[in-house]
Amino acid sequence: MARVSILSIQSSVAYGHVGNSAAVFPLQRLGVEVWPVHTVHFSNHTGYGEWRGPLLRADDVRAVIRGVEERGAFPGVDAVLSGYQGGEDIGDVILDAVARVKAANPAAIYACDPVMGNAKSGCFVHPAIPVLLRERVVPAADLITPNQFELGFLTGTEPRSIEDTLASVELARAMGPSTVLVTSVERPDAPQGTIEMMAVTDDGAWIVQTPRLPMKANGSGDVTAALFTAHLLETGDPGLALARTASSVFDLLQTTLESGERELQLVQSQATIAEPRLQFEVTRLD
Repeated sequence: MARVSILSIQSSVAYGHVGNSAAVFPLQRLGVEVWPVHTVHFSNHTGYGEWRGPLLRADDVRAVIRGVEERGAFPGVDAVLSGYQGGEDIGDVILDAVARVKAANPAAIYACDPVMGNAKSGCFVHPAIPVLLRERVVPAADLITPNQFELGFLTGTEPRSIEDTLASVELARAMGPSTVLVTSVERPDAPQGTIEMMAVTDDGAWIVQTPRLPMKANGSGDVTAALFTAHLLETGDPGLALARTASSVFDLLQTTLESGERELQLVQSQATIAEPRLQFEVTRLD
């Protein structure tokens, strides 16, 4: 891969893989230079119900970013990547960083994973977060990677069919981002035991279908957002980026399922992250 550099502003955990602890290693295996800035540093992800460690103050996160800027790094940043935003103050820090990076490198993009919830759990973030995302963050993004539930929550729709989902994507694109990756796409007419991902840009729409694995893996969305961002930056080809991402994420999840472990088996899956098998066909939607 041609050198790609990403400033990744996300949570961090010591044990397991979510946020930066899920995104950084896969990006590095692709040859991406990653500068991780942590918004929290917890012992483990909150899905366990108990955790320890600090939620970092917005001023501290801002200071780390400012220090990176002072090293002259911003002109070389190709993308700012963000995930779960714990509060409006962190959102302000991220948006400020995006503006500063784009001032230094107008070609840089902002890739935002608008984490709010999922179809099974519903919305699990503070009520202020969806408002922040809708009104300020998504309009500043060039690429967003919601799951189908989050896409509906962002746009006030309930996408079910492919046509519904495409219409919801266009509503999201009208908010600002030119590229939308929709994960966990479910529709009544899909073959049983499958799940899909869809990518939409100014150039068209693409969809890929994979087997649905019987598991829930914290951090898989963080890996997906990171990989798609990197592959799109490298290739400029949304269909190929979708194929590579779906391949690597499926193999990661299958390896994790077979291991019997709760946490993503990132290290054990590094070969299929670095060299995706491309075992799933990507279809262009008319």
